[in-house]
Amino acid sequence: MKPIDVLIAVSVAVIWGMGFVIAKAGMAHFSPILLMALRFSLTAACLLCFFRPPPGILKQLFWISLISAALQYSLTFNGVRGIDASTAALLVQLEVPFGLIMAWLVFGDRISSRQAFGIMISFAGAVLIIGEPRLAGDLIYAFMVIGGAFTWAIGQIMIKKLGNIGGFRLLSGVALFAAPQLFVASWLFEQNQIEQITSASLPAWAAVIYLGLVMTALGYGLWYRLLGHYSVNQVMPFLLLLPVTSVIGGIVFLDESLTTKIALGGGLAIIGVALITIQRFPFLRRGTKDEDNIQND
Repeated sequence: MKPIDVLIAVSVAVIWGMGFVIAKAGMAHFSPILLMALRFSLTAACLLCFFRPPPGILKQLFWISLISAALQYSLTFNGVRGIDASTAALLVQLEVPFGLIMAWLVFGDRISSRQAFGIMISFAGAVLIIGEPRLAGDLIYAFMVIGGAFTWAIGQIMIKKLGNIGGFRLLSGVALFAAPQLFVASWLFEQNQIEQITSASLPAWAAVIYLGLVMTALGYGLWYRLLGHYSVNQVMPFLLLLPVTSVIGGIVFLDESLTTKIALGGGLAIIGVALITIQRFPFLRRGTKDEDNIQND
C-alpha cells in the first residue's frame, strides 16, 4: 500500500474508534436513541444531496435500516451508556465472528480451521470480559452491546443479498430510513426529546456532528476509497486498531480504567478477529510446497 493510503487506513480506525468515546460523551446530554436519530439525520442530509438510493430497492432498504441501523444502534449505544466505552468497543469485536457464522448459515460460506479457532478465541475473550466482577451489576448493558453485534451481522447478510449497489448509495438509503425509525423508537422508549434538543450545548452538538459527518460520512467515504484500490484482506487488518483507539480514548478523555481481566479478554477478542480477517499467517500455514508457491505468486 502507498504510504498515504496506510495513513488513511489508520485514520479510519482512529475515527471509528473515537466514535465510542465521542458517543459516550454525547450521552451525557442526549439519550442514546435520540443521539443516533440526530446522527443519521445529519448523515442523510449530507449524502442525499449527492447520492440517491436506487428506487427499486426502497422496501429492502427499509428493513435493512430497521435491523442494521435502528435496532443495532439502539442496542449498542444503550449498552455503551451503561458500561465503559472501552469495554463496549472490545465486545463489539464479536461482529466479525457473528458475521462469519451468519454467512456460513445463510450462504454456506466455508469457515477454515484457523477462522474457527479465531471464533472460539473471540468468544472466550468476551466471556472473560463479562466475567469481570465490576460488570456484575451491568451485565444487561454488556449483553445489549453483544446483541447489537449480532444484529449487525444479520444486517450484513441482508445487505449482501442486495448485490453491489454502491457504498454511498446504500449508506444514504440506510440513513434516510434509519433517522425516522430511530426518532419513533426514541419517542416510544425515551423522554424529554424536545427539551434535550433545545437545551443542548455546543459540545453536545459537536458530538452529533462528529458521529454524523466525521464518523459516518467521512469515515465510510475513506473506507470505500480504500476498498476501491485494495483487497479487503489488505485493509481489514487496520481495523484492529479500532478497539485500541477506543480503549486509549476512554482512558485519556473519559477517565475510564482497564482491569486486568477486561484487558486479557479484549486481547483475546482482538487476536480472534485477527485470525479471522488476516489471511496470511506464515507460522500457521500447513499447506504443501505447491500451495505455498501459489500463494506467493
